[in-house]
Order: sequence, then structure tokens, then C-alpha cells
Amino acid sequence: MTTLRTDWLSIEGAEDPTDGPLPLLHGVPRPGFEPGAAPYPDMAANLEYGRPSTLLPYTAQDSYTRSRDMRDLPSLVLENERLTATFLPGYGGRLWSLVHRPSGRELLHRNPILQPANLALRDAWLAGGVEWNLGATGHWPLTCSPLHAVSLTAPDGTPVLRMYELERMRRVVVTIDAWLPAGSAVLLVHVSLHNPAPTPTPVYWWTNIAVPQGPDVRVVAPAERAFHFDYAEQLRLIDFPHTAGGDQSYPARFPQAADFFMDVPSDERRWIAALDGDGRGLVQTSTDRLVGRKLFQWGTGAGGERWQEWLSGPDADYIEIQAGLARTQLEHLALPGGETWEWAEAFGLLEVDPEQVHGSWDSARAAANEAVEILVPRAELEEALGEAGRFAPPADLLAHGSGWGALEVAAGAVPADPLRPFGACGEDQQPWLDLLQRGRLPISDPPAAPILGAHWRELLEASADDWHAWYHLGLLLLADDDRRGAREVLEQSVADHPNPWALLALAHLAEPADPPAADLLLDAHRLRPDLRELTIELLQALIASGRPAKALEVVAALADADREHGRIRLCTAQAALALSDLDRVRRLLDEGIVVDNLREGEAALDTLWLAVHPGEPVPTAYDFRMTSD
Repeated sequence: MTTLRTDWLSIEGAEDPTDGPLPLLHGVPRPGFEPGAAPYPDMAANLEYGRPSTLLPYTAQDSYTRSRDMRDLPSLVLENERLTATFLPGYGGRLWSLVHRPSGRELLHRNPILQPANLALRDAWLAGGVEWNLGATGHWPLTCSPLHAVSLTAPDGTPVLRMYELERMRRVVVTIDAWLPAGSAVLLVHVSLHNPAPTPTPVYWWTNIAVPQGPDVRVVAPAERAFHFDYAEQLRLIDFPHTAGGDQSYPARFPQAADFFMDVPSDERRWIAALDGDGRGLVQTSTDRLVGRKLFQWGTGAGGERWQEWLSGPDADYIEIQAGLARTQLEHLALPGGETWEWAEAFGLLEVDPEQVHGSWDSARAAANEAVEILVPRAELEEALGEAGRFAPPADLLAHGSGWGALEVAAGAVPADPLRPFGACGEDQQPWLDLLQRGRLPISDPPAAPILGAHWRELLEASADDWHAWYHLGLLLLADDDRRGAREVLEQSVADHPNPWALLALAHLAEPADPPAADLLLDAHRLRPDLRELTIELLQALIASGRPAKALEVVAALADADREHGRIRLCTAQAALALSDLDRVRRLLDEGIVVDNLREGEAALDTLWLAVHPGEPVPTAYDFRMTSD
């Protein structure tokens, strides 16, 4: 018998990240790979296609700290005789835990803490479990945001958990269904991506699965080559798993962080598994639309160990096995207008003869492939995909997402669907509902939450006559890559009413002939000296433009709480270093600089240490290096 219930997850955790005040005006950088060197024509095209020039309409989620208390999080639990699956609807619908009930074994890296860190497109991200990634290269914008959830019913009466939301950057309706048929040894998941617009939109999807790392864990997939990226070189195609450095399928044997995107032949079944010394561990398999498979390892070097402790606490090493729409995470695909892409995935405990798993690569692949077919036959997974189209309507509302889907339903941009009820608009959507219904966007400071969509741009173009409306029109034009048009209306916004929001956007657009970006940010800071996020933007711009003395002058005028903020302390030390005030840098490092939202790959702390302590080992607290020296 299968059950679906609401529950609470008790965990030591930080407070939920909140949506910040500043829009994300930067985009996704160009990948470290030359498209002309891609061995497949479609891959070369995909590497060039779809990188967003901004991350609008989202704002940053960087308000969290590393202060944790015991918390009770709403969870949704699916359970049958063989598996218990726990989901967190408030954190992007993440599958937090998958327990094999007969053995009591946790199949995932179940993080003992809930600690956001700066690894996602919007900053905040969690390690552990299974994360669903949609949008653009990187961890998706809703990874620390709530999804809607309802219960459905499969044709055989099995309860189905449906989670869904409107992803607003790509304007795609994403649906994640999960169910456990009676007696099933695998959790079944159905994913659909629907583009309600008449024009194509770039999409990106990766299912990221964190599993425990151990000295005997081998990652097995049906491939003999992989695209390798080690955070130091460009992506390149190599033989896998055997390289000059050793057998790369054993992640715990290597000190350096690395990505391996498996080059799975088109006629092979899609799967990936992480198997221990006894030949047991989690396997993920899917229908053929998910062509990509990936191994990510933090490495066993000091930086990799520090990152894992930063994310999960001590003694919680993990790796990730992943599955995606494209061969690599540097690619985007075109989802045609009005179309829906869908696939089925399965997760469960795979058991393989350990001598074969840890023998030759050919024997490991063959034995694992045979075991996957026994665990969940390919035909059975195809049947599950078809079954997803016959789920009965919702019986219960289990969790609330945002009101953005409801707003787009009201605007006629997203069709109403009784199987995905978006509910009502909320406070964030009300200004835009006013524009829709009354033809005018009400003025507010801080501004209304940003939005995307051609229909909203048209409404603003027809009605904008104040600083607030011009500011939002500028953001829409910027997202459409009309930089000249964006600049014109943002300048109108500032002329109508000097405001830090439009000045920040103009700083982002600044070109060599314009006033320096740092000067525009200084003007913005004078208007809102209490806005910490803006202060940080200003300090970084001053340091980057060779004005460290001005940066220290700004710091000196801040309130005590702002001066002691970890990111501002880091900027202070960087400015002092630029002025050769090494004693001040040493003093700050000795007192401690803890940057709660240190970015993955950011080498700021170890760079500071080595600058004032040349030749000395970098202390663990400051060593987040992704590459080995």
C-alpha cells in the first residue's frame, strides 16, 4: 500500500533565504569551451544558444547567515513497502531523503544541516538530496523557493505528489510528479516543461542527485568517454574512466574538483549509479529525452573538503550524479512555442555483483546495465511516462507556491489548468494586476518586484509616465537585450525622480564614454546609504576601478553593523591590500572574516592570506580553492 502524507522535518538550519531588493542584472557567462571544437554539430549550436544576458526578473537571495537553530520544515512524504521519499516543497520541491525500508539505508546524501550557500543563480543553494534544475546554466532560480503541490491519483489508485510552478525567466511551467506504486522498488518521477508562449524559449534541465562519497564508491554509467572540466582548463573530451591520473570513476581517489559529462552513445539506455564496495547504491535511469549524465566531485583536497564542511558540516562527504537534457551543462535547447517536453525518471537501490562492479570498466557497465533492467525494465519506465497523462484531478492542496502563475493566468499568457491550480495573486503581484486591470502601474519605493513578458512591456510602453514605470520598462528592455532603449528610459526615470534603482541599472549599462559605473553607484548609495546590498555593489565597483581609498572612506561612514558584515569586511581588506596596508589586512584576517555567501570558486580569502603570509599554508577557514596548486 502507498501513502502520501504531510509531515515535518526537524533539522538544524538557518533561516529561509528571502528575495532581496536588487534585481540580477548580470547574465550567465560564456562557457569555457570553443564551440568549433565540439565533436557534434548540435552541441556546437547548443553551446552558443540561449545564454541569458540578465537573470531578470529575479532578485538575489543572499540574506541568509550561518547561524542555525532547530527548525521544523513542512515536508511531503511518499511511502510504500520498500521506499520512503521525503520532499521539501518550500525548497524547490527537493527530494531530501530516499530510504530503502527493508535495509534502512539512506540512498541519498541526506544533509544533517540546512545551510544555504552561494552556489545558485540567485545565490542561495542547499547541498543534499535530489535537486530539480530548470532555467539556465547553474542551480535554478527556485532552488530555495516554494512550489505549489497537490495530490493526484494514478489510474490504479496510487497517490501522486504533483509539484509545479511558473519559472519566470524562461516563462516555462514546470511540473514534477512523483509516485510509488505498491511494491515498487523505485520512486517514479515524471517531469514536464510547457512553453505557453507562441515562440521558442531556451531551456536547461539537470536532475542533480547527491550521494555519499566513500573510498570504495564507484560511479558507473554506459559511456567510454566524457567531457571533462576541472575549473582550470577548458572543457575537453577524454577517455573515461582511465586517464593518466588513474581511474576517474572512483571520486575519492582524486584531490581536485571536477565535472565529467558522460558521452553516452545514442543507442544506450540512460542511467548512472554510485555503487559501494558491496556493489550497492543509488541508481537513476530515465526515458531517452534525458540524454546527459554527469559525475561531479569536490575532490579530497583541502579546498574541496572545506566546501563540503561549509555545506554539510563535518564528516559528510558527498558527490553528485546527474542527468540532463543536453550532453553538458553549458548547453541550452530550444523548446518550441506551445509545446511540452516530458520524460520519466526512476530512483532506487541497485545491487550488483561487487566483483563485477569493481572489476574492469566493461564488466562494471555490463553488470550494472543488466541490474538496471531487472530493477526497472525499460518498457516499464515508458509505461510510467504514458501513465502520467492519465492522473485524476487534485484531491488536496498540499503546499502553496508563488502568485506569479496566477497573475499570468489572469493576463491570458498561461492557460488555466485544473490539474495545476495556481491559486490567487499575492502582494508581490498586486501592482502588476493593477496595471493589467486599470492600465497603470502604481508607484512604490522600493519598486514592485520585476517582471518579464512581451505583454507587460506593451502595457508599460503605452502607459509609462513616472520614474517607477520607466524603471520597470528599462528592466524589460534590458532583459530583451535592448541596451540603448533601456538606457533612455532609465535616464528618464532618474530625471523624473532621482532613485537608486535606476542608477544601479545605469551603472550596469555604463560604457567607456559614460560616467563611471562607480560614480553612478556612489550617487545611488547617497540616496540609500542604509541599503547594504547596494553598499556592497559600490565597494566592489570602487575596488575594481582602482579607487580603494574611496572604498575605505565609504566603509568608515557606515553603521557599525554594516562595517562588521562579512562581505564588507572582505571588501575592506581588499581595499587595504590595494593600498599596501598589510598590517590592516593581517589584523582583519586574524580577527576573522566570515563571508556567509562566499561564491563557489571565489578565491578572495586565500588570495588575501597568501598576499600577507607568502609561503605559509592557507588556514582551513580560508581555503576554498577549487583547484590544487
